Amino acid sequence: MTDDLGFLDAVAQAELVRSGELSAPELVEAAITRIEKLNPELNAVIHPRFDAARAEAQDPADGPLCGVPIVIKDLDGSSRGDPLHEGNRALRQAGHVADHDTWLVAKLRQAGCIIVGKTNTPEFGLMPTTEPLAYGPTRNPWNTAHGVGGSSGGSAAAVASGMVAAGHAGDGGGSIRIPASACGLFGLKPTRGRVSLGPDLGESWAGMVIRHAVTRTVRDSATVLDAIAGAMPGDPYSAPPPARPFRAEVGVDPGRLRIGLRTRTPGDLSATDPDCESAAQDAAELLGSLGHDVVEASPAALDDAELMAHFTIVLTTGVVHDVQDVARIIGRDVTPDDVEPLTWVQYEAGLQNTASQYLEALSALHRWSREVARWWTPVSDGGEGFDLLLTPTMAEPPPVIGDVVGTADDPWHGMARAAAFAGYTAPFNVTGQPAMSVPLVWEASRNLPIGVQLVAATAREDLLVRVASQLEEARPWADRRPAVHA
Repeated sequence: MTDDLGFLDAVAQAELVRSGELSAPELVEAAITRIEKLNPELNAVIHPRFDAARAEAQDPADGPLCGVPIVIKDLDGSSRGDPLHEGNRALRQAGHVADHDTWLVAKLRQAGCIIVGKTNTPEFGLMPTTEPLAYGPTRNPWNTAHGVGGSSGGSAAAVASGMVAAGHAGDGGGSIRIPASACGLFGLKPTRGRVSLGPDLGESWAGMVIRHAVTRTVRDSATVLDAIAGAMPGDPYSAPPPARPFRAEVGVDPGRLRIGLRTRTPGDLSATDPDCESAAQDAAELLGSLGHDVVEASPAALDDAELMAHFTIVLTTGVVHDVQDVARIIGRDVTPDDVEPLTWVQYEAGLQNTASQYLEALSALHRWSREVARWWTPVSDGGEGFDLLLTPTMAEPPPVIGDVVGTADDPWHGMARAAAFAGYTAPFNVTGQPAMSVPLVWEASRNLPIGVQLVAATAREDLLVRVASQLEEARPWADRRPAVHA
């Protein structure tokens, strides 16, 4: 029954436990078997915690995901007693182990989840590909010559291949949506402040980072979000609470929506591959057939060429913090040998940022965000009255392994290539709006998934869940099987 369980979603697995048809230890043992079978080819799970998972499965919390095995990313939060290396060689060599759970991990446990392993991630989550020198590349289960996106690529490969039904993920510039697109999954980036980053952080990258999950089904994503959402003591800000659970929005008619379509990357950072443009056009036609009004339109501010310069100041300043945090953990200064070439040049660039430049960049990003948000504001309030923006998730299909990494000779190559994969997604980390990648198209010649992105107004995850479930019903994707699967 292992293979059948591999593509049963988390909600259905929890129902098996509640009904007594299967036990949590049986679910966990089946997941371990799948990981042991598939991981040597994919390199998705870098820290197995099989014995701990077996023990925890004996008495799982009686929550909505009781007994469901999941994976968590080796970044964006810690789990007590487990390695926390963030894709970094120095932390790996030091054998760094976390001494506490983040509130997100604690909430996953309270929901009944059993963590069976931690997954691969690029160093500090800086790249839209999962190929860290510390652990090597994670390969795409649809076509192992290609990558899985990043930075939540290990979790995406684990879910797409059927190792588990859900994987923890984080998104600072597209790191939920990009791997979801690359691996044929559903990936929802929630509104800024929807999920607490505590107790360690109030915010990360000036509020651009938000955490959630990658899943195969919309109802799994909504169920996980219900479990982890909500303000915690000391959070500097939080998203408005939803009117009802996100799971209750699955299957609800979204009504007739006004949707804008854009197939040029913001700021024209890179050309959009014809297959990715075609996927967005196809999604527009599908949404039109479902009764929505889709026109070519998008916020004019997305063409602001200065956005990337301000984003880069925030990003490189964050890299300085990450490197200095590693130094604190290992008890000595970090050298170029301790980090990847691109990380080091970003660190050196970040050291040149002054406090005044950083604050000026934040102010510019805030002003820009208000210009963008006006597009979703009702016409009666001076806005343009759109409900959703539709774009490709990435400007190119998933690249081959090695194409989006920096080298000692050319450390900036990876960043230059990254624009094609984060160009459509990163602007909405700046604005803090919820956005999702939906898997509707598979590129024929290489059998690679191509996702489309839909962006809603702040705090309107409910609308995204409604539309996603409408698309899921119209064009089901969860039963598709990649070449490497359980």
